[in-house]
Amino acid sequence: MFELTQEHEEFRQLVRDFAEKEVAPHVAQWDLDHHFPTDLVPKMGELGLFGLVVPEEYGGAGLDEGGFTYLCLAIEELGRVDQSIGITLSAGMGLGINPVLTYGSQEQKERFLPDLVAGRALAGFGLTEPDAGSDAGATRTKAALADGQWTINGSKAFITNSGTDITSVVTVTARTGTDDKGRAEISAIMVPAGTPGFTAEPAYNKLGWNISDTHGLTFANCVVPEGNLLGERGQGYRQFLKTLDDGRIAISALAVGLSQACLEAATEYAKTRTAFGKPIAVNQGVSFQLSDLAVMVEASRLLTYKAAWLKDELEAGRRSVAEVKQAASIAKLYSTESAVTATRIATQIFGGNGFMEEYPVARFYRDAKILEIGEGTSEVQRMLIARGLGLPA
Repeated sequence: MFELTQEHEEFRQLVRDFAEKEVAPHVAQWDLDHHFPTDLVPKMGELGLFGLVVPEEYGGAGLDEGGFTYLCLAIEELGRVDQSIGITLSAGMGLGINPVLTYGSQEQKERFLPDLVAGRALAGFGLTEPDAGSDAGATRTKAALADGQWTINGSKAFITNSGTDITSVVTVTARTGTDDKGRAEISAIMVPAGTPGFTAEPAYNKLGWNISDTHGLTFANCVVPEGNLLGERGQGYRQFLKTLDDGRIAISALAVGLSQACLEAATEYAKTRTAFGKPIAVNQGVSFQLSDLAVMVEASRLLTYKAAWLKDELEAGRRSVAEVKQAASIAKLYSTESAVTATRIATQIFGGNGFMEEYPVARFYRDAKILEIGEGTSEVQRMLIARGLGLPA
């Protein structure tokens, strides 16, 4: 049966201390300035956060078992202080490192992984396009192979960690032909930063996640070597769907961190804020909301870490892919929708102060909504859960 070990809890405290020291004092100003703290990434690398599921030969921790659960703990604790920093780790590891680690050649791993694991570099994951979000199979970006080179043309949207000063590579999906049934053949190709024809557009002006680096990307006759193909030709769509399965659990952990932060902030505020001569916590209208929030936090955490445990068990050969996929979608759906509700409850308890940017719940409220969208919308999760129940497609 799943439960966190003493080692897990010690690691959680290690990351919490780091977040409280290195992130919390600066996060309000970073958010106001829309500033991505490049110098924080190597510090996260020194703590080993980018290498928890990476073999030692590439600079990782080489954890034989339980590595994914450790990663989720790190994401939760960073997300408890700030969601943008949490997604920087989640995307940097799950969407940047994981595809290279899972599908890359030995040369690709040796070239990119050491710097990514150390936090000296970041990598992006280019799947979404202006007209291809949930329908990722509608990819329009194309890559043509001639004379040992891929020429890429197209665009990507909402790509995390794609335009920082330390971004080293973005892996993109592109149409590379058609299969024997006439369907689009989609492959994954690695495009190093600085490649002529590859442009990271100006950063988005977003509702939330203001600290996170997010750009649209364009490719105009962007040429890379044939050897930059990641994995097998025509397998890009399958590769990225597998990557998203893991990413849903990581986003769930990010949501748990946000709900936990809301519970802590709202509970403390309710104890100290007075109205009619008494702390507002004495009112059932407040205390019942906090009770509901505590239940959501607990349920979200259990669903998330069950899914993470199943993922680790899958890597050890003791669970099935279907079990992990179903658990990931259930955790992602419940924890992200709960996080959105948690920010609404916390903001309501703070009253007028909750509408002021000087209080963190305002930032929490802005940051929450994207959790229901990224890594597969709530609607997609319901569809996948129904499919896992054996219901007709």
